[in-house]
Amino acid sequence: MSQSALFRYKGGAAPNIAALAYMGVAYGGGGWLITAPSLAANLLGTLLVAHGLVLAAYFIHEFAHGSIFAKPAQNDTAGKVMAWLTGACFASYDGLKEKHLRHHADRLDVVTFSYRDFLRRQPGWMTKLILALEWAYVPAVELLMHGFVIAAQFTRGNAERKRRALIMVASRLAFFAVLASLAPKALVFYAIAYMIFLHVLRFMDAFQHTYDVYESKGLTAAPPELVRDRAYEHANTYSNVLSLSHPVLDLLTLNFAYHNAHHARPAVPWYDLPSLHAKLYGEDRTQVLPAMALFATWHKNRLRRVTDPDYGFVAPSGDRAAQFVGAVGVSFLTAV
Repeated sequence: MSQSALFRYKGGAAPNIAALAYMGVAYGGGGWLITAPSLAANLLGTLLVAHGLVLAAYFIHEFAHGSIFAKPAQNDTAGKVMAWLTGACFASYDGLKEKHLRHHADRLDVVTFSYRDFLRRQPGWMTKLILALEWAYVPAVELLMHGFVIAAQFTRGNAERKRRALIMVASRLAFFAVLASLAPKALVFYAIAYMIFLHVLRFMDAFQHTYDVYESKGLTAAPPELVRDRAYEHANTYSNVLSLSHPVLDLLTLNFAYHNAHHARPAVPWYDLPSLHAKLYGEDRTQVLPAMALFATWHKNRLRRVTDPDYGFVAPSGDRAAQFVGAVGVSFLTAV
C-alpha cells in the first residue's frame, strides 16, 4: 500500500511517520535507559518514557477522530495499540472513543464515575489521603479514575468484558514482570514516568474548557435537554498553548493545545492545527491562555480543583487565569 493510500490526508505521511517514529524511540529507548546501571541514564530514560506516553495518548485522540489513516479500521487498530501502551486498555477502545466524541457532540465533559460522589461515601481518611497526595503532586484522582475503570470491568461488565479485562491485566503484568527482570529499579522509574505523563495530560485537560460536567450512568445515555450551540462551545473553550513566541514547543503535546481550532474542525490533523488557528483567529487572543499564565493557578488551586466542581472563570483582562480553577478527572483515557 502506498503512503498516500495509507494516510487520510495528502501530506500526512511525513509528519505522522516522524512523530510515530519518535514516539516509539522515546518509549522504547527510554524503557531501555531506565534499566541501565547509570542514574543519569535512568533519569533521561524516565523523561523519554513520559514523553512517549504523552504522544501515544494524543495519538489516541487523533485516531479517535480518524485523522491519521485513510480507513477507520486502521485508526481503531492503532488506537488500541496506543491505549495498551498508556494503560487505557482495560475498558473497550470503542467506549473511550464514544466518550470523547460525545464531548464534542454534546459540548459537555461526560463522566460515568463521579470520584467526588465516591469519596463522599468513603471514610473521611480517604478524602484526606487523596488531598495529601494531590498536595504532594501525586495525581491521586487520575489514579483513582484508572483504578475504577479496571474495577468496573469486573463489577459492571458482562462475561466478555471480564475476559477481555483479564487478558489486558495479564499482558500488562507480564510487561512489568519483564521490566523488573531486567532491573527491579526500572519499575520505580517507570512509575515516575507515568506520574509525569498523567500530570501533562491533566494540565492540558484542566484549562481547555469551562464546560458543564454531565454525570451519566453510561456513555450512550441521552444528553441533557439544554442545547449548547457552537457559540457556547467556542466561548467555553481555551487554547492553552505552551508558547506563543515559540509555537514549535506545542509539538511536545502534538499541538493538542490549539483546542479552539480543534473544536472548530475536529477532523483536521494535528500538524495542521497551528495554521488553522492562525486562519480562524489571527491575532485574536480572547480564547488563548498561554501555559505560563496558568502555572500559578495550577499550583495554587490543586486542592480546590479536587473538591470544588466549579471550574471557576476566565477574566476578560489582567490576570485572566487567576480565578480559573480548572477541571480534574475528565481525561479521555478513563471511559467505562
